[in-house]
Amino acid sequence: MNLDEKKILSRIKQGDIKQFENLFKEYYEMLCHFAIKYVKNIEQSEEVVQDTFYNIWKNRATLNIKTSLKSYLFTAIRNNCLQVLRTRSLDIKYENYYKSHYENSSITPSDELNAKELSDVINKALNSLPERCREIFKMSRYDGLKYHEIAEKLSISIKTVEANMGKALKHFRSHLKDYAEAV
Repeated sequence: MNLDEKKILSRIKQGDIKQFENLFKEYYEMLCHFAIKYVKNIEQSEEVVQDTFYNIWKNRATLNIKTSLKSYLFTAIRNNCLQVLRTRSLDIKYENYYKSHYENSSITPSDELNAKELSDVINKALNSLPERCREIFKMSRYDGLKYHEIAEKLSISIKTVEANMGKALKHFRSHLKDYAEAV
């Protein structure tokens, strides 16, 4: 990383919104063109770039960039595009599974009620987790990220991710145990 980039990064870490906006404006279009090669969708490529910049701003205080700023941005965009593709693939697999297993079966009102209650219990348990723990759990279970990917995105150690996931899973077990006993 050259001296100018170090100054830019230092100012962003200190909360200089103008410097951040300049960085955004300088790279936004270029990164969108790069992202579209992966996701093949204009809106989704823009969303990936915006989300990446949002995360940079959100985590600016702990941001630790060892390469050039440009290299960091392109790598982050590539990783986020790959995550979008993984999620898209999981969505398609789930949709196909659902169609093949449940489309022709009859779901009773009782089944729907039980599913709604379970969903409520899960959401309640999720929302009662500490913010960082909840964020890590969602990234792992909802976004399909691996522990090392979560650690990299949040600039924390893999051990911290593991500890938070252990805490979240223990929390869910206790909440779902109460639900299972009530049913």
